[in-house]
Amino acid sequence: MLVTYPLLGFTFISSIRVLMFSYTRRCLVQSKPIQSLVFFIEKCCFRVYYSASSALLLEDHVFEDSLMIETNAVDRSNGPRMKFGAQKKTCNVPKTHKLCCLVVRLCKSLSWEVAREIRFSRAVRRHDWIDSINAFRIIVQVFASAGMQMEVHSLLRDIVLYYREANLNLYDLFPILLDSYEHVERSAIVSDMLMRTFASNSMLENAMDVFLQAKKTGFELRICSCNFLLKCLVEASRVKLVKSLFKDMKNSGPSPNVYTYTIMMNFYCKGCHEQEIDIKQATEILEDMENNGENPTVVTYGTYIDGLSRAGCVEIALEFIQNLKSENKPLNSYCYNAIIYGYCQKSEVYEALKVLEEMKSQGISPDIYSYSPLVDGFCKKGDVEKGLNLIEEMMHFSIKPSLCTYSSLFIGLCKSGMKEISLEIFRNLGASGYEYDQTSYNHLIIGFCIQGDLISAINLLEEMITSGLVPNIYSFAWLVHGFCKMGFLDKALELFCVMQQTGVLPNTFTFNVIVDRYCKDGHLKKALELLKFMQDLGVIPNSYTYSSVINNLCKRRKLEKAFELLPLMLKKNVLHGVHCSTLLYEFARQSSPRKVLKLYARMFKLGVTESTVTYTILINVFSQRGKMSEAYSLFKEMIEKGLTPDSICYTSVIAGFCRIGDMKRAWALFDEMLRKGHSPTAVTYTCLIDGFCKLRRLDMAHSLIDEMEKNKITPDVVTYTSLIAGYPRTLEMLIKPMSCFTK
Repeated sequence: MLVTYPLLGFTFISSIRVLMFSYTRRCLVQSKPIQSLVFFIEKCCFRVYYSASSALLLEDHVFEDSLMIETNAVDRSNGPRMKFGAQKKTCNVPKTHKLCCLVVRLCKSLSWEVAREIRFSRAVRRHDWIDSINAFRIIVQVFASAGMQMEVHSLLRDIVLYYREANLNLYDLFPILLDSYEHVERSAIVSDMLMRTFASNSMLENAMDVFLQAKKTGFELRICSCNFLLKCLVEASRVKLVKSLFKDMKNSGPSPNVYTYTIMMNFYCKGCHEQEIDIKQATEILEDMENNGENPTVVTYGTYIDGLSRAGCVEIALEFIQNLKSENKPLNSYCYNAIIYGYCQKSEVYEALKVLEEMKSQGISPDIYSYSPLVDGFCKKGDVEKGLNLIEEMMHFSIKPSLCTYSSLFIGLCKSGMKEISLEIFRNLGASGYEYDQTSYNHLIIGFCIQGDLISAINLLEEMITSGLVPNIYSFAWLVHGFCKMGFLDKALELFCVMQQTGVLPNTFTFNVIVDRYCKDGHLKKALELLKFMQDLGVIPNSYTYSSVINNLCKRRKLEKAFELLPLMLKKNVLHGVHCSTLLYEFARQSSPRKVLKLYARMFKLGVTESTVTYTILINVFSQRGKMSEAYSLFKEMIEKGLTPDSICYTSVIAGFCRIGDMKRAWALFDEMLRKGHSPTAVTYTCLIDGFCKLRRLDMAHSLIDEMEKNKITPDVVTYTSLIAGYPRTLEMLIKPMSCFTK
């Protein structure tokens, strides 16, 4: 197609003259033929044969691996021919002249058909780097002046990729490509396209450098290019660069528009690797956007609502939608779907159902993403019938449920004991044109494993493999879990071997269930061997992995062996308070208080953080043995370290003082416990009642019984036993003075 450029007048021709003079001077080409060519370009009407769309096809293969164009090859090209002079013989023309002729050719024709045959790397090999970069700079700037942005992008991409492959300094490209800052508009276009080129090739630091250098030299970059860079930074989770670029745009331009703000809204509402969802910042973005006169789009609102729902603020999101609705602001299904999903995540499925009904009442048509979370939510709550009704409603509105939607139904039916119906629906889906996938098989296998029908689950796994689908970890893990749960360790191990043979790496869950089964069956040595094999494979154990081993070692009274695991767990950052508490409790049950304290000291040296639970165990050890001086010292030490005693801890100390008959201290602690808002349990009251009964203070015991009834705490057998035991003591106390009187 013939394209004319009516705007390529004096300014464009002047630009070409400057560029060509610069180039010929750099190449020391002052010959008359070249000067004639330059003079001819000035007088030509620029008619160009090129297609901008052709440049789009060159993202991964910008130029074909053809020979560098020669002067005679240019003359034979399909582009427009030069209309002056006889052709020169080119056999003895210097290489620099050939490159110069090519530049002149492109400046005259602006032909992408010619330019596309050039490759920067080949130009460097055939000539040299200085001549090649000078030539390409001229071509890039000429194309930029003509507004051929896609061609500029392709040429710059060729240069950038060469620089990267040759390990050249990419930060030098900006000043090289823009050695003249007089033509601001042209230089701004080249800067803009260079920034986009870097960003599209994931060279984000270089793109930011171009942005900063362009701003420093006064070039005005386009807002769409800055938005593109911002989007690339968000997708790459470059938190600091995202915030820096947005701040620079606000401070010195180009001023953010609605798309800029929407990108930032997505950044704060979706979260990334280095930060969680930040609703506060997202709200500030929305406010800033409205204050600057930018009207949020439905995408902006939808992103914000989705962020609120993901952060657990579903009620606030719903209220926000109501406000938007009252202000006639744009809303779509995505806005409502986010709230439906949020309620379903909180298991508030009936609230989610109300949102669906409101959505329909507003004339907004639900889609598959409106129904699928509801089907899943009701099936998880055991209301499979409602899940089926929703699927029927989807089909009534011509919304085809996905296999994922049905997969939720499969597990729901299996949990409700209707695995045969689940399998029947699965078969009917295949007959009606659905193509089974890995997920649908996995969900059905899980459902059968939950019901304990492992034979059917195995059959489904074999069917899955036969149909050409590759099983993954979830296909095997639940089967291993099912066999271990039913005590068939041999079958589980057999399947475990099949997993590895098929190239599926067992995950932590799979190892945990086998380790746990080994421990329950008394095969501690094999459990420890499997634990080592797990680490050799690079699978990271978690706290549950070690819990089974520690519990088993404690039951076998191998406490020292269990303690040896603590440093390893601490190193892997899986040591939790529950492990220390288990170990301390077993030491307290099986050893002397001195050994318990020694263990605690060793744990403290390892870096185990003290907790309320560990202190409570230690306090209980001394309280049960009547050593209240040590127990109360630990209680005070705990408070001094900033730990707050709970009702169990208070009860342990109170019980100890009651045991030795020091009811004054026990009552003072009971009073303190109430003042600090801790609710006493039946055990707390029983300890006090027993203590007062031993001192024959039945009045206090009865008072505590009344208080228990008032607080709706039911006395247990031990409480009444203590009270009954107190009556003979009181009666004996009354009889003694009377017997003396009769004598």
